[in-house]
Amino acid sequence: MLIGVPREVKVQEYRVGMTPSSVREAVAHGHRVLVERGAGAGIGGADAAYENAGATIAASAAEVYARAEMIVKVKEPQAGERKLLREGQVLFTYLHLAPDPEQAKDLLASGAVCIAYETVTQRGGGLPLLAPMSEVAGRMAVQAGAKCLEKEAGGMGILLGGVAGVPSAKIVILGAGVVGSNAAQIAVGSGARIVVIDSSIDALRRMDRLLGARVVTVYSNRDNVESNVLSADLVIGGVLIPGAAAPRLITRAHVSAMKQGAVIVDVAIDQGGCCETSRPTTHADPTYIVDNVVHYCVANMPGAVPRTSTYALNNATLPFVLALAGKGWREALGADPHLKNGLNVCRGKVTQREVAEALGYPFVEPDKCLS
Repeated sequence: MLIGVPREVKVQEYRVGMTPSSVREAVAHGHRVLVERGAGAGIGGADAAYENAGATIAASAAEVYARAEMIVKVKEPQAGERKLLREGQVLFTYLHLAPDPEQAKDLLASGAVCIAYETVTQRGGGLPLLAPMSEVAGRMAVQAGAKCLEKEAGGMGILLGGVAGVPSAKIVILGAGVVGSNAAQIAVGSGARIVVIDSSIDALRRMDRLLGARVVTVYSNRDNVESNVLSADLVIGGVLIPGAAAPRLITRAHVSAMKQGAVIVDVAIDQGGCCETSRPTTHADPTYIVDNVVHYCVANMPGAVPRTSTYALNNATLPFVLALAGKGWREALGADPHLKNGLNVCRGKVTQREVAEALGYPFVEPDKCLS
């Protein structure tokens, strides 16, 4: 199969769909790889490194999309990229369609076969292609929140760990999944007081075993969310319903009643955000203030550390890329029910139930697209 790797065009997105090492593996399996010129520059991957790995360098994104049978990316295709997709072409990337009706409309119109990293599953119910970036985003959330708490950033001007005689900050983490557990591990090292809230007792027990008395675990209900959010200095939103829009746990009324200069880092913004006042921001302009509460809602947080993020992502995606290229998408999805769960849009039909419900499209069983 001819695999295409375009340069990412989202604002300040420096990751790339395949590293030179991944390209070498694909070529060793008998595939051809077409990489857009400069696609790997953000991770230190020069065009020469890709050529040495066996790739062909394309002069433009248009060439990559026109020739490749499968496109491997990182972020959801932007409007200009969506126009380049063609019927039957495979797109393998993050999509986050539930809060993005315009993207869904364009993908449906393209007739492409769109497989989303974030809904590919694994035995036991995990999300193996979302987990690496959730790990990065969870760890980054604490350092982003610490910076936003500084006075010049609009925050209340406190240090997470405090000092002798001065209390440490209170960090409230919504969600005890991959984002929440990684945020909690970093937060523990800061010396802050940490509360983790989740509706899964099993997830809270895992957090207890992981960090013990260094964190307080709290069951998620309206009273517990409200009381802890209102007393927090930093709130990190890491809740997730696979494929669906994130639940809005923090209301506008909560924001109005929070401490002046408090910070919300909404890691769930890719799925619409878990706060009613959240809207996507960029690394170029990452924050805004509502009712004296600083909101950090960057939709591609791991893009700020592209080397770490790209290699971590490729470790997880490469086996699926090889399966799709080696077997073709129909056979690969038919042979692997977990990969089949990643099929969100197929030749003009929505094949992911949560996306269909969120956007008001009829849901079509993925198996119907494989015949």
